[in-house]
Amino acid sequence: MALPDASTRIRAAVAAWPGTSEAPHRFGGVEFRVGTREIGHLHGDRLLDVPFPKRVRDDLVAAGLARPHHVLPESGWVSFPIADERDIHAAIALLRRSHDLITAQLARRAAQSAAVKRAGQG
Repeated sequence: MALPDASTRIRAAVAAWPGTSEAPHRFGGVEFRVGTREIGHLHGDRLLDVPFPKRVRDDLVAAGLARPHHVLPESGWVSFPIADERDIHAAIALLRRSHDLITAQLARRAAQSAAVKRAGQG
């Protein structure tokens, strides 16, 4: 069962984070991105899907914080059903974790690229 207005509230929270954007998701719903990287997507007011590195996904599932993805259960993706008020906050926390992991990864790659450029100029 969907929680009315869950999508609107989650979208507003994600929109406040630096570097985020949203777009229609290829399988319906709305997708959240940092640059070109997807941090997760909503299927209406009822379900959130979020990508993580496999070890993080395993930890989240083991802790009961998410379920294996509803279509790709062996992947790094998790699914999170939204049924009550607490789920909205938990969904936002999952998206924030994905956002922070991807942002840190992009920053590391940019620093490595800059170091290689500097080394090539020296």
